[in-house]
Amino acid sequence: MAAPFAVAQQSGGKTVHIGILVGGSVAQRGHLEQALLQGLRDQGYVEGTNLVIERRYANGSVEQTPEFARELATMKLDAVVTTCTGTTRAAQQTLGSTPIVMAAVADPVGQQIIASLARPGANTTGLSSQAEDIMPKMLELFVSVLPTPITIAVLVDSNSTVHPRMWQALGLAATKMNIALVRIDAGRQNKVTLPAAFDAAVLAKAGAILVLPDEPLFLSRRADIVALAARHGLPAFYGAREFVDDGGLMSYGENLRTAYRNAAVYIGKVTQGAKPGELPVRQPTNFELVVNMKTAKALGLSIPHALLLRADVVIQ
Repeated sequence: MAAPFAVAQQSGGKTVHIGILVGGSVAQRGHLEQALLQGLRDQGYVEGTNLVIERRYANGSVEQTPEFARELATMKLDAVVTTCTGTTRAAQQTLGSTPIVMAAVADPVGQQIIASLARPGANTTGLSSQAEDIMPKMLELFVSVLPTPITIAVLVDSNSTVHPRMWQALGLAATKMNIALVRIDAGRQNKVTLPAAFDAAVLAKAGAILVLPDEPLFLSRRADIVALAARHGLPAFYGAREFVDDGGLMSYGENLRTAYRNAAVYIGKVTQGAKPGELPVRQPTNFELVVNMKTAKALGLSIPHALLLRADVVIQ
C-alpha cells in the first residue's frame, strides 16, 4: 500500500510523457530499455501509472531514425532518451527545445554534440562514455592473453565519427607495445559486410580481432560477430559485456545497463524543471572486465591467473 503513495509523492503526481529513440531493435536492446525503466521506477515513474513512453526503434535503418525523430517532435514530450551519436544528432536537429537525455554517447564534446561536460548547453545532457580514453587499457588486457608476436585486426565502421579517434589512440598504444594492427572496415551501415570483414582479417593473417566500441551497429549485430569470430577461430575483444554474454572471449568497458539506469536520473531532473543545458554530463567511473572461460577453452587459450583475479565477471 505504501509503494504507490511513495511513487506519487516523489513524482509530484505528474504524468510524464517521454520518448525513446533507438537505432537498433528491441531484441538486441530490450535489456537496456528494462534498465532505463528500472531507473525510472527508482525516480518514482511507473509505466501505466504516471509514465507514458513513445518507443521508436529503427531496427538498424539509418534512414528511419530522422523520420522517427520528427514523429517524436510533434508530441510535445517531457524528454527524449537517445542511445547513440546518430539518434542524438537526429533528435537535436528535430526536437527544438524538448530535453534530450543521452544514455551513453562517445566523446560528445569532441563530436560537437555538447559545448562541454560541465555545461552542455542547449537542450542536451545525459551520459558520455569514455571509450576513446580506454583504448590503451583494452589493448593491454587483450595482449596479456594472446601469443606473441601477433597481428590484431581492428573492426571499424567507416560511418562512425568516433572510430577514427579510437583507431588513432589504439595505434599509438600498439606502437609502444610493439603490436601490429590492421584496420578492417566493416562497410556501410545499411550494407554491413561482416563476413567479408572477417575474411579480410584472415587474409591479412590476423591472429585476433578487436571490435571498436561505441558503435550501435556492432552491438546490434553482436551475435553475428561472435559467431564469425568462433568460426574463424579468432580470439576477440570487445567494449561491452553483451558480446561476452553471447559467447565472446573478453570485454572491457562501462556497464551499459548502469548507464541506461542512470539516464533516468536526468529524466527525473528535467521533468521537475531543471534545464538540460545546465546539468553536467556524467562520465562512467567504473569499467568492468568480463572473461568467458568456456570460449577461452574452445580457443585453446590460457587466461593468466592474475587477470582472472582482476576480472569483475568470469563466465564459466
